[in-house]
Amino acid sequence: MYSQTTVRRMVETSGTGLHHGAPVRLRILPAPPNTGIVFRRTDLDGTRIRASWKLVERVSYATSLMHPKGIFISTTEHLLSVLYSMSIDNAFIELDNLELPILDGSGLPFVELLSEAGVQELAQPRRYLRILKPVTVEAPGKKVTILPSDCFELRCRNFFDHPLVGEQTLSLEVTPETYAREIAPARTFGFEYELDAMRDMGLIRGATLENAVCFTRTGVANPGGLRFPDECCRHKALDLIGDLALIGRPLLGCVVAEKAGHAMHVALVKKLMSDSSLYDLVTIPRRSGAVA
Repeated sequence: MYSQTTVRRMVETSGTGLHHGAPVRLRILPAPPNTGIVFRRTDLDGTRIRASWKLVERVSYATSLMHPKGIFISTTEHLLSVLYSMSIDNAFIELDNLELPILDGSGLPFVELLSEAGVQELAQPRRYLRILKPVTVEAPGKKVTILPSDCFELRCRNFFDHPLVGEQTLSLEVTPETYAREIAPARTFGFEYELDAMRDMGLIRGATLENAVCFTRTGVANPGGLRFPDECCRHKALDLIGDLALIGRPLLGCVVAEKAGHAMHVALVKKLMSDSSLYDLVTIPRRSGAVA
């Protein structure tokens, strides 16, 4: 992709927030070059909150952003993952409540919404963030690294102690086509034995079998079963991309994640963006296709 993009026309959807359980209407609108992805709380005087690692407020079970004035937006990762992977650089995201709609728990409804919106190329060139040196964040049993690469690649490994999950791995180059086919349909998930504790924390008030996979002790509670045998790993990859989108530029790098979650993803982004020697900004000339 040589030029920056936005959506061609406004599209909208509505639904319920996964954690807060509140109804919300969401619209995606075109934006000028160099805008990035900017949320607007239409219920709070149109306050703008840029999708940036600098504004991350909370990373427990979801990635949430906070305006300096204290205005909050929750569960941003699914839509950001889709916009990032489908090569939408600039857009205004309007919502009339504090949390994005969960829809069916995956990125697929947002992919379909963007298909309806269309893609508009803009006159300004696209600038990629190219990794120059490996960057790593780790904790006991968990690790996430970005390595230099000429494209955007993911290698994910997860483990959950459940007969239908266990250890799962995923490795692919992320393009709009591979994302829409291999990652976007994977839904958020949880385990039955954790549900009461999560509700006691004020979470998953909007969760149903229509918007999340629920694993029982031995199987899956959802009547339709799983969309992929490794749906958990694919959804973790979806979340990872949504958190990487907080970089604010398309990435040229290989991300290797081992049992990582939102907090570690965001820590990696902050470590990367706090040291300009770790990356440079490049464009792709039309005439050759080579990075310069």
